[in-house]
Amino acid sequence: MSVIGIDFGNESCYVAAARSGGIETLANDYSLRATPSFVAFDGKKRIIGVAAKNQQVTNMKNTVGGFKRLLGRKFNDPHVQHELTSIPARVEARGDGSIGIKVNYLGEDQHFGPEQLTAMLFTKLKETSAAAMQTQVNDCVIACPVFFTNAERKALLDAAQIAGLNVLRLMNETTATALAYGFYKNDLFEDKPRNVIFVDFGHSSLQASACAFTKGKLKMLASTWDQIGGRDIDLALGDYFAKEFQERYKINAKTNARANLRLLTEIEKLKKQMSANSTKLPLNIECFLDDIDVSSSMQRSQMEELCAPVLQRVEQTFKRLLAESKLQLDDIHSVEIVGGSSRIPSVKQLIEQVFNKPASTTLNQDEAVSRGAALQCAIMSPAVRVREFGVTDIQNYAVKVLWDSEGSAAPGEIEIFPQYHASPFSRLLTINRKGPFNVSIVYGQQVPYPDQTIGVWKVKDVKPTERGEGQDVKLKVRINNNGIVLISSATLVEKKEAEEAAAAAEQAASEEKPGDQTNNTGEPADGQQEAYCENEDDNNTSTASSPGGQGWAQRVKGWFGSGADKKKKASKATELPLECTTHGFSPVDLSNYTQQESKMIGNDQKETERIDAKNALEEFVYDMRNKLQGGPFERYVVEAEREKIVSQLNDLENWLYEDGEDCERDIYTSRLQALHQKTDPIKLRASDYEQGPAAFDELKNSIAIARLAVAEFRKGVPKYDHLTETEFINISETADKAQSWLDANLPKFTQSPRTADSPVQISAVRQEVQTLNSCVSSVINRAKPKPTPAKTATPPKDEANAEQNGGEPAANSGDKMDVDNNGQSAAGNDPSMEVE
Repeated sequence: MSVIGIDFGNESCYVAAARSGGIETLANDYSLRATPSFVAFDGKKRIIGVAAKNQQVTNMKNTVGGFKRLLGRKFNDPHVQHELTSIPARVEARGDGSIGIKVNYLGEDQHFGPEQLTAMLFTKLKETSAAAMQTQVNDCVIACPVFFTNAERKALLDAAQIAGLNVLRLMNETTATALAYGFYKNDLFEDKPRNVIFVDFGHSSLQASACAFTKGKLKMLASTWDQIGGRDIDLALGDYFAKEFQERYKINAKTNARANLRLLTEIEKLKKQMSANSTKLPLNIECFLDDIDVSSSMQRSQMEELCAPVLQRVEQTFKRLLAESKLQLDDIHSVEIVGGSSRIPSVKQLIEQVFNKPASTTLNQDEAVSRGAALQCAIMSPAVRVREFGVTDIQNYAVKVLWDSEGSAAPGEIEIFPQYHASPFSRLLTINRKGPFNVSIVYGQQVPYPDQTIGVWKVKDVKPTERGEGQDVKLKVRINNNGIVLISSATLVEKKEAEEAAAAAEQAASEEKPGDQTNNTGEPADGQQEAYCENEDDNNTSTASSPGGQGWAQRVKGWFGSGADKKKKASKATELPLECTTHGFSPVDLSNYTQQESKMIGNDQKETERIDAKNALEEFVYDMRNKLQGGPFERYVVEAEREKIVSQLNDLENWLYEDGEDCERDIYTSRLQALHQKTDPIKLRASDYEQGPAAFDELKNSIAIARLAVAEFRKGVPKYDHLTETEFINISETADKAQSWLDANLPKFTQSPRTADSPVQISAVRQEVQTLNSCVSSVINRAKPKPTPAKTATPPKDEANAEQNGGEPAANSGDKMDVDNNGQSAAGNDPSMEVE
């Protein structure tokens, strides 16, 4: 099993995988790293990725792109209406107000939502990854824009679930870029953070973030964004050229979707050329509209003038980041840029003007996000071993919690997570209630989504005490790994009536501070909210704090007094059921969409097999007809039979383009098998007659080699001295048998007509060659035995020792050990003895 990181872009996607040795960006079935974010429908099958974008001009109404910006939104959303101006597909409102993209699929008009189209794209990326890595792919981390709200993040998770992907984390694109940068930095310090600015300027969005790096950790500080990108520059240039063509050629490209698409495609190429060239560059389009060829030119300075409003918004975004991150220019170590549009020279100039640092291109500008997501997936997955690297992300928007009023108390409200709060993080909110109540989570600032409400949770089964008093309900409000804010649990703390608890309440009443309005029970007076917060981050550290400030925390302590801990010991915690109304598909809808996607995957596979079978039949028809008419098979079949087969092939060709245009796979397969039964004997016959002469020559050569070996043995050639006469008699007899077989069958082969089957099979000739060669090689290739070493007389042991010691016998010679210069045994120099 492997883990991948997905950079889901508005224009194209990148997939990176964690492999042994590092992170690798995977190539698709077109050997390209970038897979366009396009889905097309053609008859009975779906076309996704490169092939879909290639047919965008010819199949415009059934080709859909740019659906990333539609995720989790309603049709009447002003943002959606703006996006639809650049989407040529037919988009309609569904009954529930959601977006339905109308396409022709399986011979009928069908509607698919942006989440379903995203799931189709993820299915393609999953298949591409599995094919590239030759293993199953399930776990992944998907990168999304930092400005995505809860609704958009939930829609992205739903799309991944429909595609069968297990998302370990939704990661902000800016955070993924920072991880790809910091993971390989070995010069970071534990006590001195390195502040780095990351600018991601892509096709449809600009994101800028500030990050602080320490050894083995990164912490996001702030992020700003604007929904502008390279496409806004393309549109500005498109308006200019369309106006020019209307004046010069009297044609309006804006009235023709296909012509406008071609114009934007050529403008994108021109824009990339201008990024590397400041001279005037031409733009030419043949048969642009009404068979009119158009031409124009532009240089970089002119482009910058036309795109001045876009560049101004870019500069404002940079300045806003500098202000919100509270960093001084001297605190910034470097500015790293990623994204295709960051290659524009004027953007680099703005970076240097605002941050007083040159734009650095340390990272791969296209693949950095996917590589960072793959690193995060490897860190989180148990299937991959990788060193730990801490990532502290941020919640880009402030979040507030609201709850219903009860009795004379007014509705409550608290900012539970301020802007740029650490993520993931949990916080406990305690509310005193006598009955069920509703809690809403809303954004505390303006967000790029028409509905500020994140969700509404109904807390059930809340009951008063036996004395009719309210009880504490602890709500766990959490920002999870995916950046989604939710209430994960509700717990009722039931207080037990005890004298100790009553005494603690009286003591709390006597210790009230001036200015705090409490009644004689130690509880807040009417109009005061009985609620307080505790931090409970995801590292299991808990500290008492309150978003309302230190003074508010002290008031809370005054309400419950020093006996609160004693009450807590005499209490019982009970989990409460929650009924949630929030964004995303219901479980039933999600199950239906998942089944529909599985059905479409099966249909795609079936259609692919059907088309492959049809293509195989069509290819066979053309190939066999060419070989029978003037080709290599013509001489091996009688004319009447040949004409009959060719006629059948012609009829089959006509059938393929008429009634057989849309048949089942089995029909094509059965017709191909029928053709094989008629043509395979001809192919076998041709193979026998074409390969026969070479096979017979090989047999003749083997016989000659065998007889030469026998002749050399009889002449007494030394290399055969170790062989016996019997062995060479066997070789001679085997060669004679092969010669007899050759003399009997070669005339049959040469005299047989080529239109009849060969009387001698090639396999039989090769069998004779193999039998003879085995007999010969087993004898003549046997190595000579090694000669026996000559024996020499050795003197007695005592005499030898006497000679070495000047003629005297050596004393205790058996105890002697040679010692080298270092006092080590000579055996210690044996190279085979290695010490680790």
